[in-house]
Parts: sequence; structure tokens; C-alpha cells
Amino acid sequence: MKKIKNENALLKKALAVAEAYAVKRGYNAFSASDSAKQKIESLYRLLVHDKLISPLPEDKEDLASLKHRLVMWISSQLPADHELLK
Repeated sequence: MKKIKNENALLKKALAVAEAYAVKRGYNAFSASDSAKQKIESLYRLLVHDKLISPLPEDKEDLASLKHRLVMWISSQLPADHELLK
């Protein structure tokens, strides 16, 4: 996996956008006690289910790969001149 510039900031943005999408779809918001791993996995699965991102092979579904897939998704959603993509 290639390291992406601003990956942590892009991941935060991806989680915020995906969580807002999930709430609009009727899901309850995550509670403060939910771990980051739970949020990442849940949002990844929702986006795969809705065919917004392509799924990883089952044997490659580790936390780092899920994070990377979310970062790649948000990178493609943001405008080309967005500050996080510079």
C-alpha cells in the first residue's frame, strides 16, 4: 500500500462524511463508547453494501486496509483543489 499524503486527516474526513451518510440512511449515530475500529468497519461495510466502494477480498480485510480504502474513497469524492489533496 502506498502511503498517501495527509492520510490521517483524510481518514477523519472520510469517517465524518461516511457517518453523515449513514445517519441520512437511517442509522443511529455512533456513541462515544464505540471504538474507532468499530466505526471504520461499520462504515466500510455500509459503503460496500451501497456499492459506493469496491470490497476488499475477505483475506485482506485488516484495519489498515479498511482505513486505506476509506481514504481512497474520500480522495475521489473531494474536489481536485481541496486542501487535503495538496
